[in-house]
Amino acid sequence: MRSITLLSSFSILICYYCIFFTFQNSLASAKCLEDQQSLLLQLKNNLTYISPDYIPKLILWNQNTACCSWSGVTCDNEGYVVGLDLSGESIFGGFDESSSLFSLLHLKKLNLADNYLNSSIPSAFNKLEKLTYLNLSDAGFQGEIPIEISHLTRLVTLDISFPFYHLDFSFIFNQFFSFGPLPKLKISNLQKLIQNLTNIRQLYLDGISITSPGYEWSNALLPLRDLQELSMYNCSLSGPLDSSLSKLENLSVIILGENNFSSPVPQTFANFKNLTTLNLQNCGLTDTFPQKIFQIRTLSIIDLSDNPNLHVFFPDYSLSEYLHSIRVSNTSFSGAFPNNIGNMTNLLLLDISFCQLYGTLPNSLSNLTHLTFLDLSYNDLSGSIPSYLFTLPSLEKICLESNHFSEFNEFINVSSSVLEFLDLSSNNISGPFPTSIFQLNSLSVLSLSSNKLNGLLQQDELLKLRNLHSLHLSYNNISIIENDANADQTTFPNFERLFLASCNLKTFPRFLRNQSTLINLDLSNNQIQGVLPNWILTLQVLQYLNISHNFLTEMEGSSQNIASNLLYIDLHNNHIQGIPVFLEYLEYLDYSTNKFSVIPHDIGNYLSYTQFLSLSNNSLQGSIPDSLCNASYLQVLDLSFNNISGTISPCLITMTSTLEALNLRNNNLNGTIPDMFPTSCVASSLNFHGNLLHGPIPKSLSNCSSLKVLDIGSNQIVGGFPCFLKNIPTLSVLVLRNNKFHGSIECSDSLENKPWKMIQIVDIAFNNFNGKIPEKYFTTWERMMQDENDLKSDFIHMRFNFFSYYQDSVTVSNKGQELKYDKILTIFTAIDFSSNHFEGQIPDVLMKFKALLVFNFSNNDFSGEIPLTIANLKQLESLDLSNNSLVGEIPLQLASMSFLCYLNLSFNHLVGKIPTGTQLQSFEASSFEGNDGLYGPPLTETPNDGPHPQPACERFACSIEWNFLSVELGFIFGLGIIVGPLLFWKKWRGYQKQHDRSLFNFGVSLEARLEGWVNRSHCRSHKLRE
Repeated sequence: MRSITLLSSFSILICYYCIFFTFQNSLASAKCLEDQQSLLLQLKNNLTYISPDYIPKLILWNQNTACCSWSGVTCDNEGYVVGLDLSGESIFGGFDESSSLFSLLHLKKLNLADNYLNSSIPSAFNKLEKLTYLNLSDAGFQGEIPIEISHLTRLVTLDISFPFYHLDFSFIFNQFFSFGPLPKLKISNLQKLIQNLTNIRQLYLDGISITSPGYEWSNALLPLRDLQELSMYNCSLSGPLDSSLSKLENLSVIILGENNFSSPVPQTFANFKNLTTLNLQNCGLTDTFPQKIFQIRTLSIIDLSDNPNLHVFFPDYSLSEYLHSIRVSNTSFSGAFPNNIGNMTNLLLLDISFCQLYGTLPNSLSNLTHLTFLDLSYNDLSGSIPSYLFTLPSLEKICLESNHFSEFNEFINVSSSVLEFLDLSSNNISGPFPTSIFQLNSLSVLSLSSNKLNGLLQQDELLKLRNLHSLHLSYNNISIIENDANADQTTFPNFERLFLASCNLKTFPRFLRNQSTLINLDLSNNQIQGVLPNWILTLQVLQYLNISHNFLTEMEGSSQNIASNLLYIDLHNNHIQGIPVFLEYLEYLDYSTNKFSVIPHDIGNYLSYTQFLSLSNNSLQGSIPDSLCNASYLQVLDLSFNNISGTISPCLITMTSTLEALNLRNNNLNGTIPDMFPTSCVASSLNFHGNLLHGPIPKSLSNCSSLKVLDIGSNQIVGGFPCFLKNIPTLSVLVLRNNKFHGSIECSDSLENKPWKMIQIVDIAFNNFNGKIPEKYFTTWERMMQDENDLKSDFIHMRFNFFSYYQDSVTVSNKGQELKYDKILTIFTAIDFSSNHFEGQIPDVLMKFKALLVFNFSNNDFSGEIPLTIANLKQLESLDLSNNSLVGEIPLQLASMSFLCYLNLSFNHLVGKIPTGTQLQSFEASSFEGNDGLYGPPLTETPNDGPHPQPACERFACSIEWNFLSVELGFIFGLGIIVGPLLFWKKWRGYQKQHDRSLFNFGVSLEARLEGWVNRSHCRSHKLRE
């Protein structure tokens, strides 16, 4: 009993002391000096906020409570404010040199991160001498970081970073205050700023412009001997990556990604004994990465991604067992998949995507039981996808797309799997749909598109994946069928993204009606027929809809006023008739290649937000409605290949202040092109080809300083050569052919020297240009002078939002045929001056055009010899110099042009023997006929002194139309005797470069019409590089 009493007394005593100390501590925390409270309230009242309702800390500050109890405020025992955290308070302004903040002289910790302080960093920070922690990251400061920061010699942590992923200030300020973008923070002299901060242990300067060479910024850091964490991500630093950094031996975190070092990683980096994190992502690193760094025992995270010239190899011996995260994507990591990765049993993340891995996946990967993320996409891995991947207990994401896997190993008993993301797209997986995937109950994203899967897939199987919100099955040979018409459609997963292109669908899946969360839907390249129902246009949150390449014939009822949230509709390549439907919020609308016949007169009233509109290749008639000019956001307008008549409205031309691509090709438009291109013209592509337009080229066109493609071919345009186009340095494609231009193409010196650095296609054939071609005319055509290795293959296109772009097309004379290129490669180069009245010698400067593929000077009056330097045109594929007055022998150098697969030298005055033992003998005799004294295979073996063949046609009798050729020839013999043989013939030829540079196939369309005798030479397939 006595012991119980003593225990009770002791307990009471303990409780008393607890209450006493709690009371004392509450008094201390509540104690706040009056001047400190006054300064804080003054600070609050002087600040301005983007959203006064969202200041979670400051909103509670008031006179009625002691400041030391306020949120974000820390006081010492004497009531001085020593800590202030105002991060994330949406502060916008009211913070300058006079701020009362700088009177809080006892501050040790200050955090102003995540605000919108639209000002420079005040120099008054030097008054806060006791600061040990200063965080100004992502606070909206701008301009030069003041040197006064260097006076804060007690700082242990300094964070002034401005992360690259920060919200675009220009958007925020334009929404609220109509301000422009803020300039980047910068440091002009890093050494001067940090040389006195010798107590610094954490230094974060991400996103600040420093622009110092490697030895400067590295040496500036050397006085910071206690530095443990260094982050200078995206700081515009240049190299080399200096080995002197290894003298900072206490460094545990090094983050230097998104800079341009253009150097190797120093071997001395392996001496960082405490290193836990190394980020050198996208730094232009070269040579071989030091393998010993992988063996630093403390290393946990390493990121070397996006250094394509960096050779990475894991050491044959063991890697650091503490490694948790490895990213080496888009490096020169090559070879078989490293087997010893299976020894890193603590690995959480492994990313070796966009490398050159080959072979199969080793069984040792099954040891990575802690792995949560695996990305091996875009390699050359093959074999089967092992089933053990789906049994790894922690694995949440698998990315194996764009490899050569051919088999999927089925698995059983994976009910405990936590896998959420599985991407096996763009492989060679064949066979029936792998049904064991339906056991992955946690799966939310599944992509099997672009494989070789076949067979049937029952829609009801999808009911097993209740968590699935993104499904990609496009471009297989799967047939998705609905096996139970009475099944409950509301129990299907709530999809956000559903891609079922090329899945042999014949109707719209019924479960779609109940998809209230669906954002993206792709049903293209199926066999869906009949009516497009309104319900699919009105799904609650649907934004992207692609039903192109089906057999739809009409749209349900009147859909003009239905409520829809759609932003993107692609219905091209169907059979839809009638009047097209336009929805209120659409940004992208492709109705091309249908059977629409009328453009609504009020179309512009429905295009308030539309950026892309294509009605090409329909049966549209009538004129272009003026209301179309009300579409103020329109960037691309394509009305090509219709039967539209009338004139081009002036307002359509003035729209080029926002309109970047205008395509009116192949219609029946007449009149002139209005001379009303605005000074603010942003047009990138203008196509008026194949109409009935007349008059001159408008001179205001020179206002379009960003123009890349101009095609006004096959009209009735008159005037001299448009020298004013020389003012457009971006011009890549110029087509003036088959018009009524005349005169010399020589321009004044002031315009002749204007650089056409980007020009790659110039077609002025079938006009009345004359005179000699001056050498200086070509001297600024730099694109055609580039070496093959300097050219980057891409399409001429214009991207205008995240998921769409517009590609230009052009028709050129190539290899004796008229070929329509639906996509223009930036490496495709052509010069066609044929069927004019040019004279004189072929300019020598043309022989510098090493990138030239197509060269046509036929049907002119060029004289002199074929230049011996023609062998410099090593990429040339098509050469036509026929029907001129060229003399001399065929240069032996011509035979060394290995890519040449079309040659026409006929009807000149060439003499001598055709060089033998070369590919020239593989061309047909028609390539050489009509020359004086030319002999040798494929012509006669000896000189022919008999009568020479006459030219098949005069210079303009061989006129070739852009879209078609036909043959009509009549001979009149005797009196009234008419013999009219009519020869019709068509050819379809595909242009396909079969050498290393050529990665693309071109769609080719051709209809031929020929007047007179036409001789063609055909490319021999064995002459093309395999």
